[in-house]
Amino acid sequence: MSHWPAGLFFNSPVGDHFRMNGLLHAARLPLKDGDLVAAVDLGSNSFHMMVSRYTLGQLRIVDRLRETVRLAEGLDGKGGLAPEVKARALDCLARFGQRLRDIPPQRVRAIATNTVRRLAQPQAFLVPAETALGHAIEVVSGREEARLIYLGVAHAQPPKPDQLRLVIDIGGGSTECIIGSGFEAIERESLQVGCVASTRRFFGNGKLSKKKWNAALAEVSAEFQQFTGAYRALGWNEVLGASGTCKAIGEICRSMKLTKGAVTAEALPQVRERLLQASTIADIDLPGLSNERRPVIAGGVLVLEAAFDALGLQRMMVSKAAMREGVLYDMVGRGGAHDPRETAVAALMQRYDIDAGQARRVEATALRLFDQAAEAWALDDDDRVMLVHAARLHEIGLAIAHSQYHVHGAYLAENSDISGFSRQQQQFLAALIRTHRRRIPKSAFDSLPDRLLDPARRSAALLRLSVLMHRSHEPDPMPRLDLIVDGNHLALTLSRRWLEARPLLQADLEGETGDIAGLGVSFEFVTD
Repeated sequence: MSHWPAGLFFNSPVGDHFRMNGLLHAARLPLKDGDLVAAVDLGSNSFHMMVSRYTLGQLRIVDRLRETVRLAEGLDGKGGLAPEVKARALDCLARFGQRLRDIPPQRVRAIATNTVRRLAQPQAFLVPAETALGHAIEVVSGREEARLIYLGVAHAQPPKPDQLRLVIDIGGGSTECIIGSGFEAIERESLQVGCVASTRRFFGNGKLSKKKWNAALAEVSAEFQQFTGAYRALGWNEVLGASGTCKAIGEICRSMKLTKGAVTAEALPQVRERLLQASTIADIDLPGLSNERRPVIAGGVLVLEAAFDALGLQRMMVSKAAMREGVLYDMVGRGGAHDPRETAVAALMQRYDIDAGQARRVEATALRLFDQAAEAWALDDDDRVMLVHAARLHEIGLAIAHSQYHVHGAYLAENSDISGFSRQQQQFLAALIRTHRRRIPKSAFDSLPDRLLDPARRSAALLRLSVLMHRSHEPDPMPRLDLIVDGNHLALTLSRRWLEARPLLQADLEGETGDIAGLGVSFEFVTD
C-alpha cells in the first residue's frame, strides 16, 4: 500500500491536453484502455465503492457497491465513535478491499468526509480503516468535498454553455451547496446539517410533531442564511440534487404522483405533511421510500425544505451522479487541463505576494536534491509534488511577519481552503513549511499518520538544505550538487572555490549539521 492516497496522478482523456501534477517533471497516471480505476466514498450515512473501466478516454462503470453504515450515528458529543459503528465500518471496508485487491493502489482513491473530519482522534479510526481497505484514505474538507460533488454531477449531466448551475448534496452529516459553470465550481459551501445528523439532533427520541418540525426548520434555515445572499446575487439557471437523500425524495414525489421525479416547491410541503402523519420515525409511511432510508428521511426532508425556503427554489432535478464519480473524473484528469492544486497554490502565491523568483530557485534546488535521494529514501512522485508545493509556499508567512514566519506559514498552509488538497496533504505541507528553518519542534509532525512520517521528515530535510542554499535571495547560479544518502545520513559535496566565496553560506551549512538532527537526519558537507 502506498503511503499516499492515489488521487495525485492524472491522465487526460483528450489528445494533447493531459492533466499532470503541473510541476517540474511531475508524473501522471499511465492509463491505457482497459485499466480499472476505483473510488471509495466513506460517507456519514453510506459507504460507496465504484469501479470503472477506462476505455477510449471514457469511464465505463463495471461495479458498484453500497452499504449503509451510518457512521454519523456513532459520533458522540466529544468526537468519539461508538465501537459497534466502528466495527460496522471496518467490516464494510474489508469487503470493499476484497474487490479492490487486484487494482493497483495508484488507481484507487478513498475519500472520508464529514464524520471522520469531526472525530477527536481520527487516526484511531483511519489506521484500522486503511488496513481493512488495503488503501490509504484521504480526509477532505467540506469545500473540497463540494468541488468533487460538482465535478461528478457536471460530467454525468454536462451543463449548457455559459449557464450557472446550483448543486445540492444532502449527505449523512453535512450538506454541500455549489454554484458552478461548466466543470468548475465557483462557489462552494458545506453546512453541518445532514440526514443522519439532523434526524439525531431534532428527532433523537424518535418522535415527530409539527411543533418540533417548525422549530427544527427555523434552526436549519438559519444555517443556510450564511450564504444565501451571495448565492442569490450570483444566480443560477438550473438546480440539481445529488446523492441518496435527494434521489429518495425525488422518488417519493414521483410515487405520490406529484412530479415525474423532480422535487418542486409545491410537492415538498406535501411530502412533509405526509411524513408528519406519522407520530414516530418508525411509523413513517411514504410511497417509494425504502425501509433502509426510513430512519433518516425526516432529517433529509427537513434539510431540503430549509434549502428550498432559504434559496427560494422552485424546482430541483435529481442527478445520477455524486462525489464518487467526481473522485474518478478528478483522478483521470477529466476535470480540465490543469491540476486544481496547481491553480490553488498559484492563487496563494499571488494573494500573499510571495517572491516567485525565490520560490523557483528553492524549488529547482529541492528537486535536484530529491532526484538524488528519492530511491534511497523510498520517496515517490507524490512526495516530489508535495515538496514542490512546499518550496513555492515556504515564505507565505512573511505576509504576516518576518519574525517566526515559518510558524505563520505553517498555520496558513494547514488552515487555508486549498482546492485539491486533502487534510493530510495540507498537514504534510504545513509540516514542511514549519520545519524549513530554525529549531525543529518535536511536535511538528504529530498531526501526520505514521505512513507519512518518514516521507515528511525526509522531504523537510531536503527543503531545509534548499532554502539554506538560497538564503541570499539572489539569482546566484548553483554549482554542481552531489548528494549521497546512506540510511539517514546526508553528505553534500560542493565546489570548494564556490563555497569559499560565500563564507556566510559556509557558516550556515556548518550550523545545519546540528540543527537538522531534529528530523532524524544527520548531515555533513564536503568540498572538492
